[in-house]
Amino acid sequence: MSEKSDQPSARSSGLAPDLAVAGPIATITLRRPAMANRLDPEDLATLRGFIREVNARSDVLVLRLCAEGPNFCAGFNIGRLADGNAGANFEALANELEYARPVTIAAINGGVYGGATDLALACDFRIGTETNQMFVPAARLGLLFYRGGLQRYVSRLGLNMAKKLLLTAATLDATQMLACGFLDTVVAPAALRDEVERLSGELAGMAPLALLGMKKHLNRIAQGTLDEDEFARDVARADASHDLREAVLARKEKRKPVFRGE
Repeated sequence: MSEKSDQPSARSSGLAPDLAVAGPIATITLRRPAMANRLDPEDLATLRGFIREVNARSDVLVLRLCAEGPNFCAGFNIGRLADGNAGANFEALANELEYARPVTIAAINGGVYGGATDLALACDFRIGTETNQMFVPAARLGLLFYRGGLQRYVSRLGLNMAKKLLLTAATLDATQMLACGFLDTVVAPAALRDEVERLSGELAGMAPLALLGMKKHLNRIAQGTLDEDEFARDVARADASHDLREAVLARKEKRKPVFRGE
């Protein structure tokens, strides 16, 4: 959760994070570009509130995490470590993002540092640009990365890569981030918005019961926490759904299906 900071004692300037919802797609935007979008304690609570708000909206299928300026996020403002239990609060945010009901996309423009790398790993998809750079300086700052972040690093990137990044504070560029699996896709900076819109639209066009059900159960299978009874209920619900019948009919009629999430 350790982060890049030029003035560690200063409060971050700029605007608080923003949430915008347009139909089935919600977008959280970090808005402190002058401070590389580093996060204050207040921001962690705001972001958790946004995730809960989105979770409560059954019409939202996709949640994007975006940022203004040349950098995605410099993680937590280490100048505010004394303001409370920063590690636990940051871990709670990352965990809520991982367990968010919608499919999540991190649109990573430029640098991503410290705990912000874990926020990205908590997302289902990570789209980056050719200018991306990442590192986690926790060991240099005397901070032991929180448990949830360690688990995500190992489960997403593997033990050897997790050790390289966390123990040596190695810096990776976009090519290396793609090769190790941190990024799913790399595009030119000018194409980031279009690629995020393309993937968002593709996901939002899927059948909601199947899309969200598979996301939920894939995560649980990976964590060894699959609830067999709940999985069976979700399968039965999807098999009996209007959306499945609509997909079959649309295929027969050679048209795009209109899903209702029921």
